[in-house]
Amino acid sequence: MKHIFLLFITLMLTLLTSEMKAQPSVKAADSTNWTLKSLIEGAKSKIAHNRQELSMTEDEIIGYMDELPPFSIYKDNYFITGIPLNRSINGETADAKFQVSIRHRLTSSRLPFDSFLYLTYTQKSFWDIYRESAPFRDNNYNPGIGLGRYIIVDNRLTGAAFLHLEHESNGRDSLESRSTNWIGFSGKYFFTSNLAASFKITIPFMTGEENSDLYDYRGTGYFTTDYKTSDNKWWLSSTFSLKKSVKAVNLKLTAGYKISDKFNQYIFGELYSGTGDSLLDYKRKDVQLRVGICIKSDFYSVF
Repeated sequence: MKHIFLLFITLMLTLLTSEMKAQPSVKAADSTNWTLKSLIEGAKSKIAHNRQELSMTEDEIIGYMDELPPFSIYKDNYFITGIPLNRSINGETADAKFQVSIRHRLTSSRLPFDSFLYLTYTQKSFWDIYRESAPFRDNNYNPGIGLGRYIIVDNRLTGAAFLHLEHESNGRDSLESRSTNWIGFSGKYFFTSNLAASFKITIPFMTGEENSDLYDYRGTGYFTTDYKTSDNKWWLSSTFSLKKSVKAVNLKLTAGYKISDKFNQYIFGELYSGTGDSLLDYKRKDVQLRVGICIKSDFYSVF
């Protein structure tokens, strides 16, 4: 099993090295990213069809955001594998983890308070690929619906606020059944075009009997920071979730190195320390290091 894991790491490093060698010395700017970045920086936005530079009003910013593709990536989409740092390493403890996450904006910002309606769906799976039959240990399904509003200050897009209703369950029954629902309030704020912070507060309801104490281990408040280097290569994130005690913190650290100028593909690493990452094993303390491939959303996305 250790040899398989080392082989996977070697393949990732080989891919990274070959991609770095293939990068051209002169990079073409992505016009969509540049425009979104300009809205966040408050700089004058260059309109592509007539090459005029204009200061955009709040209505123009909202109109531009509403014209962006409604269907897109929501959270990170990744396939990663790794080992525990707090337990012995074997086929029972090493695993793979992957996530698929999408969103779809259903309306433009024409609802009350210039808000818009959107849908989200995230599926996270824990896969025991190093065991003999490579069974899936746990699958977590997380659909949601919400209202969002862009935050614009002094003709600068500074972030967004969201009110959402979500469900999460693992599709099992009996003693292994896990399910919960919550109303959440979240927001994202761009301090600069390289640094953003977001938070999420959840109010749980109708939590399953088999996991009635889920939020004692998962927490109900989350705080995330995102930083991207000026050359757009490195994307670093940290997420904290507070539980009952300030000393009891779940921590997730991620680092991504972009391997393509045209697509948001990253060599990706994740360190998770805490409880509640998996619904099935939410009480177990994990310190897990995993690496692999990730497809991210645009850094300047307000979601």
